[in-house]
Amino acid sequence: MTDKLPQITLSQVATELRDTLKKAPRVPVSSTLARWLIRAATKLFLRDRPHEGIRLEKHVTKEGVHLRVYTPNTQTSRAALLWIHGGGLVIGNAAQDDGFCAETARALGMIVVSTEYRLAPEFPFPAALDDCYAAWTWLQDSSSQLNIDENRIAIGGQSAGGGLAASLVQRIHDTREVQPAAQWLFCPMLDDRTAASRKLDDMKHWVWDNQQNRVGWRAYLGTEPGSDTMPDYAVPARRRNLAGLPPTWIGVGDIDLFFDEDKIYADRLTAVDVDCTF
Repeated sequence: MTDKLPQITLSQVATELRDTLKKAPRVPVSSTLARWLIRAATKLFLRDRPHEGIRLEKHVTKEGVHLRVYTPNTQTSRAALLWIHGGGLVIGNAAQDDGFCAETARALGMIVVSTEYRLAPEFPFPAALDDCYAAWTWLQDSSSQLNIDENRIAIGGQSAGGGLAASLVQRIHDTREVQPAAQWLFCPMLDDRTAASRKLDDMKHWVWDNQQNRVGWRAYLGTEPGSDTMPDYAVPARRRNLAGLPPTWIGVGDIDLFFDEDKIYADRLTAVDVDCTF
């Protein structure tokens, strides 16, 4: 007989978020047709709109990766942010974070570059990470033109984008290239072993539950999550040595599916003297 995990209730959600959360539909990512419809709807309804004080430009890297570049009219900082959108590795696009990227650029007076990447299962690992790396390389190569300091570029992302950001930081770390100044991770999807834990399925997490999580990881990895071995950079939490990574900020809700894996990652960073705020 196994102990049941405690159920998550609406009373545990911050008051100001409850009405919105109750209206949020469960995303049917396990269906190929549903994923196609979601992707099509996202492209159709997420139209470019003006943001006061921000110039939006679109670029394409030599590898064919599409970028959205948000430049504040008053650029007061030579720092920059490379941002990676979420979507469980199977849906989403850069335009969904248009407001966030524009507001960040305006508030901090710096350039924000948001990258597209190929989605699974049509394009499994390492396609998405390769695209994010291409975006990083483009940003480095364009630093003089954009009036940014190549040594002051942070990498950030949300959910699946946060996981890709963590993987990208690791990949760059293992080169002799210019290193990211920081990583900024919002509820990052870091560990496939969470998806392999079937006991989490019954908890019915809001927004993104463990069954969806398993679909996303399986699509991306091309194998069952929780397998004994994984390729380097496929799963950021699988990396054994986290020493030398840049200063890190990790934010996650305490009833989020990713809370435990994010806390463990933060603790591991702190243990090897990486400056980490959790």
